[in-house]
Amino acid sequence: MRKIDLDRFDMQILLQLQLDARATHQKLAQAIPLSASQIGRRIQRMEQDGVIQGYQVALNPEHVGLSVMAFANVSLERHNEAALQDFAQSIHNLPEVLECYAAAGEADYLLRIVVPDLPSLSAFVMNKLMQLSLVRSVKSTIVLNAIKQTTKLPLQPPG
Repeated sequence: MRKIDLDRFDMQILLQLQLDARATHQKLAQAIPLSASQIGRRIQRMEQDGVIQGYQVALNPEHVGLSVMAFANVSLERHNEAALQDFAQSIHNLPEVLECYAAAGEADYLLRIVVPDLPSLSAFVMNKLMQLSLVRSVKSTIVLNAIKQTTKLPLQPPG
């Protein structure tokens, strides 16, 4: 993966967009010493280069009936290429899994899961996750309280 060259104006734009992704180019121009059209061109370039991967709405899981979050450490039986691809495809088909990372250490994968309640978590782990071919073990940790949860990257402010 190639490193994208970003100047101080690009970094300012990214910092502002992390604070408010709905900010108009005109609003961004009030905080960044560039015209709205220059900001628009820079945003378009960063989108095309993959620096900006998309925009999404952050929902409060509890307000939409998903009050239990858990992390699961998943270990697989085999680790050949076909097995890893099969597992990855299976995980993509499980909407309860918000994030999945291949990991080094005790487990092969770390998953972040959201479900409505504890019985739903139990059913998900036993009837879906443990039923995937190649899954050897699952160790779950239930989140009691989210102390810090962000999608904002620790960008260094320009200057």
